[in-house]
Amino acid sequence: MVKMIAFLKRNPATTREEFTRYWRDRHAPLVMSVPEFRRHLRKYVQCHIVSAAGPVGASSECDGVAELWFDSAEAMAKAFAEPRYLQIVRPDEKKLLDFDKVLVCVTEEIPIC
Repeated sequence: MVKMIAFLKRNPATTREEFTRYWRDRHAPLVMSVPEFRRHLRKYVQCHIVSAAGPVGASSECDGVAELWFDSAEAMAKAFAEPRYLQIVRPDEKKLLDFDKVLVCVTEEIPIC
């Protein structure tokens, strides 16, 4: 199992509040409405920023974190190559995000406790 973690930066034309509301109420249902994408997806979690200030005064450079689980890197690649994903979801992502500032990591979890 692999997890894609995306540190998201909102489109600068929107406020963080607008981004949060749209991402949760519009974008997530749109993602879930594409069965060709969902068949590859094992889990989808949105992590919304609670406060701009982190521990010891650090500030958050991102506006949210998305976690998407797939059976394998190959399954993830297939999901993001699905024609209906590219037709329906990708344009919404381009509207929602500042793609040049999004950071994506593909990881494998190693539980510690």
